Amino acid sequence: MTESVRTPSGLLLPRYERPLGVHPELLSPEYRSTVLRAPSKPLVLLPHNLTEITGPLLGSDRISETDNDLTRQHDGEPVGQRIIVHGRVLDSDGRPVPDTLLEIWQANASGRYKHVVDDWPGPLDPNFTGVGRTVTDSLGRYRFTTVRPGAYPWKNHHNAWRPAHIHFSLFGRAFTQRLVTQMYFPDDPLHQYDPMLITVRDEKARNRLISRFDMETTEPEWALAYEFDIVLRGSDATPMEDPHDDDDE
Repeated sequence: MTESVRTPSGLLLPRYERPLGVHPELLSPEYRSTVLRAPSKPLVLLPHNLTEITGPLLGSDRISETDNDLTRQHDGEPVGQRIIVHGRVLDSDGRPVPDTLLEIWQANASGRYKHVVDDWPGPLDPNFTGVGRTVTDSLGRYRFTTVRPGAYPWKNHHNAWRPAHIHFSLFGRAFTQRLVTQMYFPDDPLHQYDPMLITVRDEKARNRLISRFDMETTEPEWALAYEFDIVLRGSDATPMEDPHDDDDE
């Protein structure tokens, strides 16, 4: 926070400043679509209104049996390498954050989303929708079973390919408490060419977006495992995206 700014209605609000280097820059010319959607005026902290207090609660009653297992949501099994993605949601002091609604979405093993605007010729998988959800337990833990997504072209620049990744959305207890980030996989050669990942300028913060291969949690003859903790704030915060980004990438 720095000096205050006055809104057009005359309300005085503190100016909000994003931590330098940690979160993706809102305007990054190498990530072309940010040029069109980046805010042109300073960000401000909006007041806490009745909507944030009385909005719909998001809890375990919104989760069905197969929501956190993307390999069991259809009659048949999806194509691809089965994986387990697990971790914890933590606050700035390392304390677990329970009862947080997590949603994920991802491409299938060929790198294609089940979305009307995704028309690149990677084959669709009739047994994979690519969407899951779960709620953190009392220790802030979550767990998904899915398939490893494939890389895909995205036309940002010549020969542009997105590395394998999974999108995470954290809702807290209401829709207005949403945070969005992405999880990448270790040792992917496409990391260094991905403008989205590179917009996180701080190398240590950028590395916090890369999951850790977890042999201990790997299930023999069933699924490999990756661990990905999400820290909501503080010096070890996980980089977060603009929550209003509607792109499928």
